[in-house]
Amino acid sequence: MTTDTPTDAFEEHRPVLMGVAYRMLGRVADAEDVVQDAWLRWSAADRAEVREPRAYLVRVTTRLAIDRLRQVKARGEAYVGPWLPEPYATDFGDTVPDTAERAVLADSVSLAVLVVLESLSPLERAVFVLREAFGYPYADIAAMLDRGEPAVRQLAGRARKHVDERRPRYEVDPAQRRDLTERFLAAAAEGDLAGLLEMLAPDVRLIGDSGGKSKAPLRILESADNVGRFLVAVAGKGIPEMSFRFLELNGGPAVLILSGDTPDSVFQVDVSAGRIRSVYIVRNPDKLRSLASA
Repeated sequence: MTTDTPTDAFEEHRPVLMGVAYRMLGRVADAEDVVQDAWLRWSAADRAEVREPRAYLVRVTTRLAIDRLRQVKARGEAYVGPWLPEPYATDFGDTVPDTAERAVLADSVSLAVLVVLESLSPLERAVFVLREAFGYPYADIAAMLDRGEPAVRQLAGRARKHVDERRPRYEVDPAQRRDLTERFLAAAAEGDLAGLLEMLAPDVRLIGDSGGKSKAPLRILESADNVGRFLVAVAGKGIPEMSFRFLELNGGPAVLILSGDTPDSVFQVDVSAGRIRSVYIVRNPDKLRSLASA
């Protein structure tokens, strides 16, 4: 693609930059701020000295994201109840035609993986994202981070081991997830406890994120019976002017629940062996703003 202006070049690579920043931070607004800061750096740069705009922009974005992540960790912000990443619309469309590549990108942005990435150091997270999600060679990552290649390989190995040990293994068949999501939503809305129990794995977990700003469990619920009864109780209370729509969020099908025109919550499930193993509910209104026009 021929780019005639700095804006053209930047916009060509914006999706990749946003993908890197979001995987680093797990927050849409923070990722957008980082990408905007990268644009300011790019607009002020001597582009005659930039041989590869994409590599330059990814390097700048990654470093800005590392700085932002360090600031967040240094503040040690207390969060009320379980924390989940901010839901992120991911429609790869025709930009990622390869099925295997789509699966890797979807997995790297899934809620389950992003929760595990929160426990990595900023440098480990950067190396993991650049290597595992975007396939950058170790030498390129080393140049981006001003680290030696052996050190980057060590960071990558440590991060991969940490993630592999902690992330649950789920099936990524979107058709099966969509089918179970639809049936799950119908059973929950009807208060059908028996129907829910048929779909829920015995050791299912429900993670609700409200940030203390709306109603959601302040601890992780475990077991099919506990999760099923909670969902039936919630359905019995109802939501004013409720409607819902299906979206692709974090690489998989999800349900956006609306109260009138206002996003109320996001539901997403993870599936294994034909049963729902995890239920994610995001109700923190701050994390739903970006979906208001979805």
